[in-house]
Amino acid sequence: MSDLLRTPLFPLYQQYEGVRCIDFGGWELPVQFSGIQKEHEAVRERAGLFDVSHMGEFTVQGEQAEAFLQQMTTNDVTALVPGQAQYTLMCYPDGGVVDDLLVYKLEEQHYMLVVNASNTDKDWAWLVEHLAPGVTMTNDSEQTALLALQGPLSVDILTKVTDINVATIEPFRFVQNAEVCGVKLLLSRTGYTGEDGFELYVPADQAATVWNGLMHAGEDHGLVPAGLGARDTLRFEAKLPLYGQELSPTISPLEAGVGMFVKLNSGPFIGHDVLSQQKNDGPARKLVGIEVLERGIPRPHYPLYADGVQIGEVTTGTQSPTLKRNLGLALIDSKYAALGTPLEIEIRGKKLKAEVVKTPFHKRIRTPKTPTQGADQV
Repeated sequence: MSDLLRTPLFPLYQQYEGVRCIDFGGWELPVQFSGIQKEHEAVRERAGLFDVSHMGEFTVQGEQAEAFLQQMTTNDVTALVPGQAQYTLMCYPDGGVVDDLLVYKLEEQHYMLVVNASNTDKDWAWLVEHLAPGVTMTNDSEQTALLALQGPLSVDILTKVTDINVATIEPFRFVQNAEVCGVKLLLSRTGYTGEDGFELYVPADQAATVWNGLMHAGEDHGLVPAGLGARDTLRFEAKLPLYGQELSPTISPLEAGVGMFVKLNSGPFIGHDVLSQQKNDGPARKLVGIEVLERGIPRPHYPLYADGVQIGEVTTGTQSPTLKRNLGLALIDSKYAALGTPLEIEIRGKKLKAEVVKTPFHKRIRTPKTPTQGADQV
């Protein structure tokens, strides 16, 4: 895998005896450090630390930056204030998804976009193609490392290595030039696990200092390094979409169940007319949760049937590490999307009983004194 891209933290992986790396969208990344189940449980019960430095970061600024992003994305950029982030999507004219992303408002007419690693080049080209006068962009991906500290003990761990009162940072809010482990960085209360947590945007050459500092601070709290495997099972249980599975050029935000991030009244954006019509008519397909009622685990692209005909397919599926049930997300004909609808799933040539079940499969317990966290992107 010598021709694959590596994050600034790659040299640290080898200190973990059980680490196993895979090719993930052209990057050599750890799928696990000690085991997916162990890492998953750690994040649900204590805390896990993820290296997600493969994500892309773009800076967008200029006197027309807000208007440009309002045209390019589905959420309402004008609702942001400095220090706030939002989840949003970029769409094609036909309503299919270019990518899902985060928009951080650094200051007036100055933003950071965080995009999926496998889409970084495509997203950059798409934005440049539509770039408006009065807007400049820079691609800061190579200079930026990204760490995600996730789990119910993340506040306790982070408090040990910063003077900032991190417990008071609200969800989807961030602090610029926060000092963590002696390094100035952008600290954001966001994540992709369904748990409380933070994402740390760090200068690439100082990423190892922050990683080692957090791991040391978290020793007494059961903090573990976590890989892509646990990241996927965690986000799946929380019904957080993954581009290429729940979202794609052929799947619209409304079909994928993230229509709340499509603000049709906030002004025209690319794909607006098609999505408006789709909302009025109701999407022909819907993303639902399914459970296999017989012995079998749903996997991506396994076909689903009702009334003897195929009505869709699984987008993501596994045995839930938290619930120990064989669960999946599936894009199916909307006529069969009601809870409790009986279905059949084809697994290795056999049709097994399944049914539509409630999502998200896991919802963290929130206490009144703890700031809550909404859905985030990859």
